[in-house]
Amino acid sequence: MADIISIDERLKLGKEKKAAIIRAQKIQSLRKILQCTHCAHKCAKCGTQIGISDEDQRNRLPYRLCESCAEEHLEYVQRLQKKKDPAFYWYNDAWMEVWTKWIAYQESVRGYQQSKEFTDLMKEFEQPGGKD
Repeated sequence: MADIISIDERLKLGKEKKAAIIRAQKIQSLRKILQCTHCAHKCAKCGTQIGISDEDQRNRLPYRLCESCAEEHLEYVQRLQKKKDPAFYWYNDAWMEVWTKWIAYQESVRGYQQSKEFTDLMKEFEQPGGKD
């Protein structure tokens, strides 16, 4: 009789494994959103590392951008205001579309981070031991 495995114990083990997998998926999702998407040490647009000297750029722009991307962002804003510099002829309609879509993506990510579901997920991990 000692070799008989309790069905209740087996079901409990299965539930615990499933809960652990779901928790791991939640943690991975949080990592991607918090660490990768908005890393404080890289440019939000191109991904290059941002140094201490770029602090001024970060304080005056809505995104963490390296010097090069910050200059492009300022050019984008000026072009939206119909102030084009003809010397930068390669900043064409397709380039404007890239920036427009990138900014829309950033706003979408921010909206997701502010959603009730994401906020609930964050609260789950603030609690000691988390909720499974």
